[in-house]
Amino acid sequence: MDKSRPPHVSTRPEQAASLETKLDFLGRPAAYPEAPSRVEAVETHMSWVFLTDTHAYKLKKPVRYDYLDFSTVEARRLDCEAEVRLNRRLAADVYLGMVPLVLDAAGRLSLGGAGETVDWLVRMQRLPADRMLDHLLRNEAVRQPEIVQLARRLARFYAALPAEPLAPEAYRHSLAGRIEDNLRELGSPEFGLPRDVPAELARFQLDFLQRHAELFDQRVQAGRIVEGHGDLRPEHVCLLAEPVVIDCLEFNREFRILDPADELGYLALECERLHAPHVASWLLEAYGEASGDAPPAGLLHFYQSCRAMLRAKLALWHLRDDGRHLPEKWIATARDYLEWAQRHADSAGN
Repeated sequence: MDKSRPPHVSTRPEQAASLETKLDFLGRPAAYPEAPSRVEAVETHMSWVFLTDTHAYKLKKPVRYDYLDFSTVEARRLDCEAEVRLNRRLAADVYLGMVPLVLDAAGRLSLGGAGETVDWLVRMQRLPADRMLDHLLRNEAVRQPEIVQLARRLARFYAALPAEPLAPEAYRHSLAGRIEDNLRELGSPEFGLPRDVPAELARFQLDFLQRHAELFDQRVQAGRIVEGHGDLRPEHVCLLAEPVVIDCLEFNREFRILDPADELGYLALECERLHAPHVASWLLEAYGEASGDAPPAGLLHFYQSCRAMLRAKLALWHLRDDGRHLPEKWIATARDYLEWAQRHADSAGN
């Protein structure tokens, strides 16, 4: 699957309310039933999030990629439904439901009420920014008991999921396809990165996959491959009294079919990048104790190397459609992830 093409706004007419009109309305405190004192709008790669004092409202961008299509109101409604349903698995009290954006007969927008539904938003409880894991890591404020509690929560989550009916060969084929896709993007002349670095990493990863096929086959045969979260990063983890994990990768089920060791390794990798290797160790040790799952270290490092390659690719994609940051930011981020990919490849090979 070629995921390299940038998104575009659909030219198909949808409704009377333009995107600019919607954004202007949602940026006003008077738009919200909780009557907030102010509204903060945050633009992400595929959405706008409007933060009130107590809630967050997410509006999907009308974009289309090869692997997702948000170009119609109905498509965005279906994705909002999936986002709420899937995220309630790890954040039931955060995802409150969906809210229609309605245009009445007089041409006025409102959240709910009578009129034509011109878009949909996901309504969430706003989480405290100072309890997000990325914030805590940057401020060296993470405590081991909190990570143990998070690891136990994740262990229960994965244990409750049914195993995917997947053949071992199909799982290995899927991993190989993702490695090749990462290389194709990272090696594109468009980005100006030396091709030899990602090429060597991809060669190692494909070789590891072939030489250690039995490791991957054992994971499948043990029922370890499940429909997980898909994007387990520190900025999606909130360490409340009961930890919650938000923003799962809802738009494409294929990307959620994975080995929990892959996801846990990904979160550990991001902790390492934020200068907290001790937190990564706490997480992996506590998860192993809680789950009884102890994948070989080489397998874990393989997954982490592949995840770092994926993150390097995603950083470069921002160069195509993100005017909010200087290109140098994304180039530097991609290079950093490639260095982490190499470190874990070296560890996997030892």
